[in-house]
Amino acid sequence: MPDFGQITPQHVIYIPSVLLLGLVVGYTLGARAVRAELEKRKRRMKE
Repeated sequence: MPDFGQITPQHVIYIPSVLLLGLVVGYTLGARAVRAELEKRKRRMKE
């Protein structure tokens, strides 16, 4: 039976890198959505 109490070096690198990747992807998609919404509102105000 493996010892689940030990944190391996792979986990120390893998978990923060996945979290960082998730933050970057979320920030990018969120910024894109905000830009699209602002552009939509700007076009609506011109009409």
